[in-house]
Amino acid sequence: MADNQVTVVVTGLGATTPVGGDVASTWSALLSGQSGVRKLSADWVDKYGLPVRIAATILVEPAQVLSRPETKRWDRSAQFALVAAREAWQDAGTPKAEGERIGVAVASGIGGVTTLLDAYDTLKERGARRVLPLTVPMLMGNSPAAAVGLEFMARAGVHTPVSACASGAEAIAYGAEMIRSGRADLVLAGGTEAAIHPLPIAGFAAMQALSTRNDEPERASRPYDKGRDGFVLGEGAGIVVLESAEHARARGARIHAELVGEGLSSDAYHIAAPEPDGKGAARAMQAALTDGGLSPHDIVHVNAHATSTPVGDVAEAAAIRAALGDATDDIVVTSTKSMTGHLLGAAGAVESIAVILALANHIAPPTVNLDDPDDEVALTIARNAPHPLREGVALNNSFGFGGHNVALAFRSAS
Repeated sequence: MADNQVTVVVTGLGATTPVGGDVASTWSALLSGQSGVRKLSADWVDKYGLPVRIAATILVEPAQVLSRPETKRWDRSAQFALVAAREAWQDAGTPKAEGERIGVAVASGIGGVTTLLDAYDTLKERGARRVLPLTVPMLMGNSPAAAVGLEFMARAGVHTPVSACASGAEAIAYGAEMIRSGRADLVLAGGTEAAIHPLPIAGFAAMQALSTRNDEPERASRPYDKGRDGFVLGEGAGIVVLESAEHARARGARIHAELVGEGLSSDAYHIAAPEPDGKGAARAMQAALTDGGLSPHDIVHVNAHATSTPVGDVAEAAAIRAALGDATDDIVVTSTKSMTGHLLGAAGAVESIAVILALANHIAPPTVNLDDPDDEVALTIARNAPHPLREGVALNNSFGFGGHNVALAFRSAS
């Protein structure tokens, strides 16, 4: 059983995103409202006649950071995870620990999809003998977690929660439980995704889930705006280092934030659509408050899941109201997806990092492209400019296809 008296803290942050190659550049870009959404230049856009010709592609290619053997050995999703994990470990002070006390919980919503699809093309066009020997280890959903586990010799357990777009946040919650239960002293936790490929784009487009604002890519992701028409597919990774407060203080580590509460629920409503009244999402937020011994009035900021879909944004707004009640008017809400696009399984991890930095710097990044707010969204949104924050607790919401809901509550270490 996990010990809820164990205080779980964040001591390391690492990221590679569409707006920055590391945490510092990502945070700077978010504060300045920079969009990472770009026109796709790949020849397959025209080859397959894709209706969506934009995406939030990674800003710094992993080949600029990793060695050539590493880029050959690992799927793109694992490459992103390695880049982010190394930064997080360095930021945590390169802790010295036995492998038996180091854990990993790194998630991906789709996993090594580009490896899988490229290998199938090779099979069809060039035959079985040309399929690479590392194909299966590269395409496995747990490949990024395995890569990080091997990098840091983690033997306390290497795990891969898969819950669609809630995966990265669920991995952080799982990592916290590893600390609470005493199974590990240090856990690298987060999410990664690399699914910018014609088939995923075609599939999401067929669902009418993606924005088709091809002529204005930087304005395509517009959460809460009346003109929103779907999310923008993104890629990248976010990793945090978790440990108990006692362990962190004993080694003199800098503490970024406390992970004070976690809440998980499920809708049991629809495979893709959210519950319209947001009851499941509200339960996840309420569970995070209960887990942390918090009241709604302790919350000062919410980094919303808000992907820029017509139904999802309104459902989440209703959920925030239901969970936080009359405290909602004093809570600053933002959606960093307006700049990064939707990183699917990495979203919850990257957005947790944004929450932690927002608390530390007492400022919420803006929701850009919010020109005409939806009348059904009755929230105090950091609209098109950063918004100051008072001291308190922040929530990060992550929801995924299948009705997965995760809410994480963070408190500043200051």
